[in-house]
Amino acid sequence: MENRDFLHALKLCLVCMFWYASGASGNVIGKLVLNEFPYPMTMTMVQLSSAALYLGPILKILGVPKSGEISRSYYLKMIVPLALGKFVSSVSSHISIWKVSVSYAHTVKATLPLFTVIFLRLFFREKQALPVYLSLIPIIGGVCIATMTEISFDILGLLSALFATLEFSLQTIFSKKALKDTGIHYMNLLLTLSRLSTLCFLPFWLVFDLTRIVGDANVIDHEHKLFALFLIWLDGVCNMLQNVFAFTVLAMVNPLSYAVANATKRVVIIGASLMFLHNPVSGTNVFGMMVAVFGVFLYNWAKHHQRIQESRQKVLPYIQSTTDMKQFAHQNNLLPHSKTLSNLNQNGAIRNNVFLENLNDYGHGTLIPAPEDPYEKRKKWEDLHSRGPHIFDV
Repeated sequence: MENRDFLHALKLCLVCMFWYASGASGNVIGKLVLNEFPYPMTMTMVQLSSAALYLGPILKILGVPKSGEISRSYYLKMIVPLALGKFVSSVSSHISIWKVSVSYAHTVKATLPLFTVIFLRLFFREKQALPVYLSLIPIIGGVCIATMTEISFDILGLLSALFATLEFSLQTIFSKKALKDTGIHYMNLLLTLSRLSTLCFLPFWLVFDLTRIVGDANVIDHEHKLFALFLIWLDGVCNMLQNVFAFTVLAMVNPLSYAVANATKRVVIIGASLMFLHNPVSGTNVFGMMVAVFGVFLYNWAKHHQRIQESRQKVLPYIQSTTDMKQFAHQNNLLPHSKTLSNLNQNGAIRNNVFLENLNDYGHGTLIPAPEDPYEKRKKWEDLHSRGPHIFDV
């Protein structure tokens, strides 16, 4: 058992290292390329097409099952908008790292929890616990500090980073809904979205970017064209590998560990960009970045504890406690006027419940749902109907 745990931990560390390396490398390479080759739509096209081409064989090697079916109506209603949002968010993300530093762009992207909370409230009427709302304060404060002290600030870069984060948030929310509705494997959904977004984005790339590249003498006559093409290809491969490693980590750990690992990846990307790109930053600017990232950690912690509380409520959804069992029975016409355990059993009231009797006060009793007997599961509906009216649904 210890050897198995050690191997699992070692595998997780290696996958996280490759995940962080591919993420940091892709961002650094993307920034270097965009400084000399200012065509963010082309960078997006390469990333989308890389995933569309390479993911299929990789999924076959990994043995990912082709589960779930998508109807034509659902495909048009949900999958196509997700694909459109995927290429729009990718273009916005590339514009942001083109116009501002990678470290600042990723600091702005730390606002993802803020957009997620807002959209969950707007679309699904989902409320959050107070600690979740409070965790958004350092995120907003850190981004504001980083913005006010950013040396290479550009309004288009800021707006592009915010819009990309907004799109990523919508994609996350509705991708989870699509996974739940269709039962499709998440890697197959990623492959489907990559292929469809490539087809949708192709006409825009041909009209807006390819025509300008052909007429750009600086690009055509560049002395390092082959090396530039290699870097663009490598950026696409890094982005595709980053997605594969991200989903692999997600499958290996619980949601909180994944959220922490994802926030750590953002720290690694910010650190790598400062180390290799040498963009000028001030101490206050770095402080703002760290405050924003710390807020993301707090948010993940608060969401984790909120999920625990919600799961506990689902495990014990109904607890009926009353100080007068006779009055309770008389009002509900379900129990005899005796509170003895045998009579309760005869009437089926605690067949799927645990009866707790207060030894200090024999007029007080509590019914708590008990786990369902697996041998009786297939007779569930017959039992419910045969017992007639009952107090609790377990």
